[in-house]
Amino acid sequence: MIPRFVVTGTDTGIGKTIFAAALTGALNGSYWKPVQSGLDGETDRQTVERLGGVPRARILPEAYRLSTPVSPHFSARRNGVTINSASGRWAAGDRRGSGAAGAALGRSRLRRYLRPLADPGDPLRQDVARHDQPHAAFSQALKHRAIPVFGLVFIGDENNETQRIICEMGSVRPLGRLPWLPNLDRESLRQAFRDQFDLASFVEVSA
Repeated sequence: MIPRFVVTGTDTGIGKTIFAAALTGALNGSYWKPVQSGLDGETDRQTVERLGGVPRARILPEAYRLSTPVSPHFSARRNGVTINSASGRWAAGDRRGSGAAGAALGRSRLRRYLRPLADPGDPLRQDVARHDQPHAAFSQALKHRAIPVFGLVFIGDENNETQRIICEMGSVRPLGRLPWLPNLDRESLRQAFRDQFDLASFVEVSA
């Protein structure tokens, strides 16, 4: 079956969309951003199309488009919107999605965030930009809710010892590291993904 992934992390602006663009493009997949927070400038769908080379026909429309550029639930609150996961079900077939949450959100809000991810057919992998304990706590929170975590991706400068500790604390395997790209464009992103990740490890996942 076609592999399916949810790309998530503990903050906004840490590179989830950039990695999702690289992954979707490498796998010739489809992309879905369930909640777009912030509508000024380029949206995540447009970023994935531009950097990942993903055809517009394989980028699904968002379930929610919110004007405030903060985390989804904060943006929804400010915009007077209630996010209902039942209204944003996955489309059939191949998909990649992205979102942001953290174990420090508080139990009730974290539960609301994790509920739509709890599809046993979707291995979940995380992006990490900041090397600290909350990332390991988020991994444990996902596992506690029986949400399979496929692996962990680091974004930014290399720090082997810290990366090892985070993976051990969260009991999650490392998938690779996407470095900062000073001249970020489609080709440099594709090359960085080829250099830093084993595409076969993603292709062989059964959904």
